[in-house]
Amino acid sequence: MAGLQRTSPRLQARASPYHSGVTLYGVSTTPPSTPSPRKRVKVETDISGSASSASSPKTPSKSPKKTKTLYKKSLTMPHTEPPRWREVYDSIKAMRDKTVAPVDTMGCHIAQREETDPKNKRFVTLVSLMLSPQTKDEVTDAAVKKLRAALGGSVSLDAVLAADPSVISDAINKVGMWRVKTKHLKLSAEKLRDEFDGDVPQTIEGLISLPGVGPKVGFLTLQAAWNLNVGIGVDVHVLRITRLLGWHTADTPEDARISLESWLPKELQREINPLLVGFGQTMCPSKSPRCGECALSAAGLCPSAKPSKRAKAPVPEW
Repeated sequence: MAGLQRTSPRLQARASPYHSGVTLYGVSTTPPSTPSPRKRVKVETDISGSASSASSPKTPSKSPKKTKTLYKKSLTMPHTEPPRWREVYDSIKAMRDKTVAPVDTMGCHIAQREETDPKNKRFVTLVSLMLSPQTKDEVTDAAVKKLRAALGGSVSLDAVLAADPSVISDAINKVGMWRVKTKHLKLSAEKLRDEFDGDVPQTIEGLISLPGVGPKVGFLTLQAAWNLNVGIGVDVHVLRITRLLGWHTADTPEDARISLESWLPKELQREINPLLVGFGQTMCPSKSPRCGECALSAAGLCPSAKPSKRAKAPVPEW
C-alpha cells in the first residue's frame, strides 16, 4: 500500500563478550533513531558585549544590598564662618517668632505629649521621626495619632512588637514609603528589645544601628528624647536653605552637617533644625520662596534672593 513503508531489519555489529577477535551480528529490534530537529537557541548580548545563551539555567538576580548610612565624624579643621551669618540667623529667628509653622505644632516633640511613661515618650519620639522622611509634618502627626489608636491608646515598644504588620501599615499608609517604614518599625522594635533593654539608645552609634534610622533621625532623637545636644539634624530644609544662604557648598546632608557643626556655636545647634524647617515651610518654600516679603532679601543678606516682581505700569488710555 502506498501509505505504508516497509522497513527491512538492520544488522548491528557488536564485539563478542567471550572472544575479543570475534564480531557478532544481529538484527536490531529497536527502530533506528531519527535525528531530532535542531533547537534554535536565542543568544542575547548584554551591554558589555558578551553573549549569553538562553538555554543556560537562569540564576536569580540579586540586587546589591544597601549599606547602612554611617555618620561622618567632625572635621579636624573647622570651616570659615560665613560673613554676617549672625545677622542672618537673628533675622530668621525674628521672622519665625511672628509665624507658626507646622513643625511647631506637629513636630516630633508633640508626639510624646500623649504618653505618660518616660520610655514610651522616648519611643514614640523615635517612631515619629522614623515616619517623617519624605512626609509632611501634618501627615506624620496624623499617622502617629492613628497608630496610637490602632495600638490601644499608647505607642509603646511592647505594643509595636505585639502588633501584626498589617495593623501598623493600615495606620501609617499615608506617609511616604509606608511599606518599608512598617518593616523598619518592627525590626527596630525587636532590636531595641534584644540589644538596648527595651529603650531608645542614648548614643548616635546605637541609634543609627537601627533599621531606617540615619544621622538626621538619630541626632533629632537624641535632642527630643534624651535632651542631648550632640549634633545637628540636617534635613532637606536645612540643607537647601543653608546652601541658599551661602553657608556651605555641600550636596549631601552629612557634608552640610559637619560643615555647620564646625563653626556654628554649640548653643545654636539644637534649635537650628526647627528654626530653618519652619522658615522653609512658611517664608522660603522650595517652589515658591517669598523673597519679596523676606527681611533677608530687603537687607541684602541672602545671596540667592530673587528680585521681587514689580507691578506693571497701567497702560494709559488715549
